[in-house]
Amino acid sequence: MKFNFLAKSLVVTFIIILLASCDKDYNQLGADIVGNDHYGLDSLSSDVVAYNQALGPVQTNNLPTNLLGYYNNPVFGKTKASFLTQVTLAVYQPTFYHVDASKIDSVYLYVPYFSRVLATDTDSGNSTFQLDSIQGANKIKLSIFECTKPIENFDPNQGFTQQQRYYSDQQSDFDPFLGNGGIRLNDTSDASENDQFEFKSNQIIYYKNKADGTPGTPGVDAVRERANPGMFVNLNKNYFYNKIFNTPASNRYNADGFKNYFRGLYFKVDNTTDSPDQGALARMNFSQGRIYIVYKDDTSATDVTQVKKTLILNLSGNSINFYNNNFNSTYTTAVSNPNTTSGDEKLYLKGGSGSMAVIKLFGGYPNGTSSELNDFRSKNILINDASLSFYIDKTAMASTTEPNRIYLYDLTNHRPIIDYFYDSSTSTSTKYNKFIHGGIIKKKSGDAKGYVYKVRITNYLRSLVKNGNVTNVKDTTNVRLGLVVTENILNASSAYLKSPFNYLEINPLSGMLENKSSKYIPVMSVINPLGTVLYGTNSNVPDDKKIKLEVYYTKPD
Repeated sequence: MKFNFLAKSLVVTFIIILLASCDKDYNQLGADIVGNDHYGLDSLSSDVVAYNQALGPVQTNNLPTNLLGYYNNPVFGKTKASFLTQVTLAVYQPTFYHVDASKIDSVYLYVPYFSRVLATDTDSGNSTFQLDSIQGANKIKLSIFECTKPIENFDPNQGFTQQQRYYSDQQSDFDPFLGNGGIRLNDTSDASENDQFEFKSNQIIYYKNKADGTPGTPGVDAVRERANPGMFVNLNKNYFYNKIFNTPASNRYNADGFKNYFRGLYFKVDNTTDSPDQGALARMNFSQGRIYIVYKDDTSATDVTQVKKTLILNLSGNSINFYNNNFNSTYTTAVSNPNTTSGDEKLYLKGGSGSMAVIKLFGGYPNGTSSELNDFRSKNILINDASLSFYIDKTAMASTTEPNRIYLYDLTNHRPIIDYFYDSSTSTSTKYNKFIHGGIIKKKSGDAKGYVYKVRITNYLRSLVKNGNVTNVKDTTNVRLGLVVTENILNASSAYLKSPFNYLEINPLSGMLENKSSKYIPVMSVINPLGTVLYGTNSNVPDDKKIKLEVYYTKPD
């Protein structure tokens, strides 16, 4: 009998070691990373309660990446995302020998998109690319303005003692503060750079100038430089001449002075007139963006020969993302009226300033008083695997893009659960690291759409079972769990909610229900524009789609 128990344990241990040692590329979404074959282990399940929670405006200043564009999600509704950033000089105190004689040849802005190379032509050297993190394929209206309202480092309402927070709904606070007489800076007659802007996958190629100094011609003149696909727009030369060159040198002396003088650029998005109901939305890293001012100036203080030079401005410093949402009534009704007792029939997880799910295990009872947990303890079992499976409503999600991953976390203490820290598994793409803990979408063979997300909570459950009446040890409390979409699970930091939401939780010491407040949301959910619809825990949910805690265990004979 003891040999049977030992054999089962050795098999499970071997599988775990083998999985943790693998370094596979899980870009093929839906690969069943840890199989469902539990080699004859005993199993049991436990009901779960899960319900929707609307989030409202979220903190969006200084995000790791940002959203820009306009997208009408068929499940959730419309979102317009605009962006505001400070601008810095790459080199302060630049020398202009003869400002009056200086002439700007061109001013252009370049921000690379997330993309990957598909192929490179060995003869021409040109490459083709596939864009990543773009939703929709229609055009948008893009207007770039100077913003004259500062982005504060510290909150003036708190005596400048606390970091300033900005939220996704504060666009109207900055709209009245447009510089240059309210005229946009991308004012070229080429509509593809403003009124008909499109996120293109084309490689950007710069050609060498002709002998007379005029711009080179594609296919005629030699290639000077190639750049990955990105936002490429020409900006008003006269504006930048007056703003950067024709101004006292003190405005260009250091970073603080320059940011106070040139307070920022505002990338404002709207729908195009010929496509009012659909556009495109991109996730972008604006910190990699640059403005290039190509100009001619004297060679030196004593040599008046004009030579070409380049001044660079970085899109760096404080930034804010604005989200303007017009959600569908079906979605807003579902997330605004949750059933906190038996759970909701459908769970709507929506990134940005959208929604999440709140999850209660074991009826939400404290660890020491949960009859189910006490039953686990009385069985004297060894928990080999425990997981939550979240089944996708494939009908609802049939016509929209699904998020690659969801993230389960400790809502009570706004931190990852213990399984997150135990999992050191890696992949060639960091988005799929911690694949044993999971949350990655799974697809059946031959199906382009996902059917389930599975999250392993083995160590969390082990801790609950082992430490039934311990109140001073980390990760031993049956806390409320939060479930959100995520962009990258490796970033577990949080952003503030403008309006914290309340939920009920039983105090483990008094045994009484208490009102708790959650004022945070995982930041990686804030920058994810996608959403998904999952089956919940309400009695209307088919039993094979309902969220359950599945536990596989061995028991000494």
